[in-house]
Amino acid sequence: MKLLGTGSSLPRTQVSNDDLSKFLDTNDEWIYPRTGIKSRHVISDEKLEDLATDAARKAIADAGIEASEIDLIICSNVVNEFITPSLGCIVAYNLGISCPAYDINCACPGFIYAMDMADSFFRSGKVRKVLIVCAEEPSRMINWSDRSVCVLFGDGAGAAVFGEGDNLRATRLSAQPDPDKIYEKHVLQPTPYINKEEETVPMVMHGREVFRFAVTTSVRDITEILAECGLQPSQVDYFMIHQANQRIMDGIRERLGLPREKFPSNIRDHGNSSSASCPILLDECKRAGMFKKGDILVFSAFGAGLLSATAVLEV
Repeated sequence: MKLLGTGSSLPRTQVSNDDLSKFLDTNDEWIYPRTGIKSRHVISDEKLEDLATDAARKAIADAGIEASEIDLIICSNVVNEFITPSLGCIVAYNLGISCPAYDINCACPGFIYAMDMADSFFRSGKVRKVLIVCAEEPSRMINWSDRSVCVLFGDGAGAAVFGEGDNLRATRLSAQPDPDKIYEKHVLQPTPYINKEEETVPMVMHGREVFRFAVTTSVRDITEILAECGLQPSQVDYFMIHQANQRIMDGIRERLGLPREKFPSNIRDHGNSSSASCPILLDECKRAGMFKKGDILVFSAFGAGLLSATAVLEV
């Protein structure tokens, strides 16, 4: 498959580190050196499904096609206000189209997992145009009094339209199952028969373990997928790394021995937007005119599960 168009949408409210210091025992001097984050966008009066739809419309327009040409929607989302129907179905309804649509919950690597799934549909000849939408609101998953976690995250949506082609060179999905490293739990509706203990737990993240997993896994996956494609790291134009933490991205870059200019970043004013991170970065780079035809992009993302994914895409 090949990339046809991209889009993104961010909440209007932008919260700076100084804003957080008004109710948290923290400040910019503590947050920025540890994370690379100065501010993040958070949902206030918006609905996540509207951000998702806006990003999708922009991607469709950028692809130069009509919404009715979309054959499949794959939506990556961890949590939103709807348990059912799927966010993908809501986006399809908002776009006024009728096509198969479903959600996946692969946490931060969701965009790459969705690309891998879309590739299978293209290879089977079942689709001609696929819309991938990643829409996330991690600000609704965290305890805003926990300064070790709440400073990291921001909300947003990113989307991409793919068509028939041979520009997706390779994908690699992997898992190191460990549900205790990053998780959130919530209590379901009560029944007359439930007699077990249940509790709602805002997001828990064991930072040091996640850091090691992210750097080690990303470097391994990037090295192996480039070897599979017969490419050297120096032949890659841009590494589109999940915007989780600037220190993680620097660790990956340093272990690969590559210059900073090959690693675009928007974490400074976006924070970690889970699976929306990679497509938002892709859209912003594309609209800034950074890519030229034939450029090689390597995507790498990692997150709860613990899951990781890597892809090589020619634009």
